[in-house]
Amino acid sequence: MQTSETIELLVRKDQLSATTLRTSPLGPLAEGNVRIAIESFALTSNNITYAAMGDAMQYWQFFPVAVAGDGIAWGRIPVWGFGTVQESCHPDLMVGERLYGYFPMSSAVDLVPAKVSEASFLDASPHRASLHRVYNQYMRCAADPFYTANTEDIQALLRPLFTTSWLIDDFLADNDFFGAAANGAKPVLLLSSASSKTAYGTAFQMAQRKGVEVVGLTSPGNVAFCESLGCYDRVLTYDQLDAIAPDAPSIYIDFAGNAPLRKAIHTHCTGLRYNCSIGATHLSDMGGAKELPGPKAILFFAPAQIKKRSDEWGPQVLGQRLVQSWQAFIAAVSQPKQPWLRVMHHSGPAAVQACYLEVLGGKADPRLGHVLTFIE
Repeated sequence: MQTSETIELLVRKDQLSATTLRTSPLGPLAEGNVRIAIESFALTSNNITYAAMGDAMQYWQFFPVAVAGDGIAWGRIPVWGFGTVQESCHPDLMVGERLYGYFPMSSAVDLVPAKVSEASFLDASPHRASLHRVYNQYMRCAADPFYTANTEDIQALLRPLFTTSWLIDDFLADNDFFGAAANGAKPVLLLSSASSKTAYGTAFQMAQRKGVEVVGLTSPGNVAFCESLGCYDRVLTYDQLDAIAPDAPSIYIDFAGNAPLRKAIHTHCTGLRYNCSIGATHLSDMGGAKELPGPKAILFFAPAQIKKRSDEWGPQVLGQRLVQSWQAFIAAVSQPKQPWLRVMHHSGPAAVQACYLEVLGGKADPRLGHVLTFIE
């Protein structure tokens, strides 16, 4: 169904709790472009990280907002989800085709397809030319090896996060755990925000390696959930760092971005070999990482590891390994007796806005996955 306007959720860049819903007219579609109806997308703490690091990591640049008369710097947070071509001025993309990819929190978006293949295409919009290819690629569901129609919700929620998880595990192993496994030592891998989806995806991968100990760090209310997953050797609350031997060769995988916790870990863990900084689920406790004892915090950039492995193995082999791991992961997540994830759907602009504020507040049930649509 074609529409003459789009509705979107705008977030104030300097005050993420300030939001507004905006309806805008859709003009004529430019030659060579496609208009996508965004029909469902996931909202997780990963998207909050996109907003929190929007300027530093250029996330705001993917779907820029025209400057409004109010003088406020508004942004559109990128999300992962599914859409359908509702109008096409491109000869290789037909109306009705299903796509998976990186979208704004909007009901529709215009893309400029380039390098169109049977499996995918890139958005060649000028403002995205300098941004990483991983985020500019749109998968054509009919030829996507990850895709099954009955798992769209799980794909939207976990596929981009699991890809990051897989790459974190691969990156650390690829670098021999930065010396933490030297001389037969057993590295202690500390994952903060252990109930988050990217963290437990990483733990799932790490748990398949021999000779490592995977330790989840979380709040007291999420201990039982993390233990139920079966991919952590131990689950500790943030005030139980004393249970970790200070001189144990360790690596900190920081999903929380919590400055006081980071300092406590660097102070207690004298055997710390590497700090792999991933995200910012604890927005209220974000802070700098300067003047820490031990190794400096280094931001992990997933596209760099993708490029490295793609160059070494070839894109086809990399894709095959990712698909194989993905299938094992979603089998665990979707187990009938005790699924790791229950999907909650939210429909309509007001529901999208309310769900965003809930996820921003960090109080969501870790067993819930939110899938949103502007369609009521």
